[in-house]
Amino acid sequence: MLHADVTFVIEGTHADKKVVIADLFYLPNLEFFCLVKGADSITFVLDDPFVRQTYRNRCEILMANKVEMLSVPVLKADKLAPYRDIKIDYGQKWLNVHLRGIRSAYGKAPFFEYFYPSFEEVFVKRKNFLWELNVELLTICLNFLFHSAKIDISAQFVPNGAEIDLRGRSGAKGRHWAWQYYTPITYHQLFGLDFVPNLSVIDLLFCEGPGSSDKLHLSLKKKLNNT
Repeated sequence: MLHADVTFVIEGTHADKKVVIADLFYLPNLEFFCLVKGADSITFVLDDPFVRQTYRNRCEILMANKVEMLSVPVLKADKLAPYRDIKIDYGQKWLNVHLRGIRSAYGKAPFFEYFYPSFEEVFVKRKNFLWELNVELLTICLNFLFHSAKIDISAQFVPNGAEIDLRGRSGAKGRHWAWQYYTPITYHQLFGLDFVPNLSVIDLLFCEGPGSSDKLHLSLKKKLNNT
């Protein structure tokens, strides 16, 4: 059941609130949630070009033997086509791979049974467009993290100077890049002796449950006002 406030807008912002513009990712990593922490509203612009080899259609989870990249295949589109036009390729068997991978990775996690049905409910809807899938999954994540930010989906956003534009400030290829807003705070993971930082937020949620929000707060390197 979805409870977050998702609004579709053309342009504009709320002058008395913290409004950020961010990149829309697939089951984002912890850096993303540190990035938007403190925002009252998060705007995603569908006219932004879809850049391949980014977290827009991929995430990382911790399996028994390695970190696994889950990638949502998309139908071929023109180079730098707008995000709104990117369709998911269900001709490939990715959906079962992702659901099976998540169950295999986190089936024994303390809070898996509590959280997983909400994610599965979104996947089985088989959304046509990637942005639709990502928005619904993000909405669930924000709810579970007790994050009250409203999501604004903008077709043609015209900034007025009051927003904080955070696009391009999150990593594009893998975990190994300079984290500007996130510092690793360990929590119990199911596999391995060494803690693996900055995985998809589902790793934190399934392992820490209601304590996930506190872990993210401790992981915050910069406050939103300091961006």
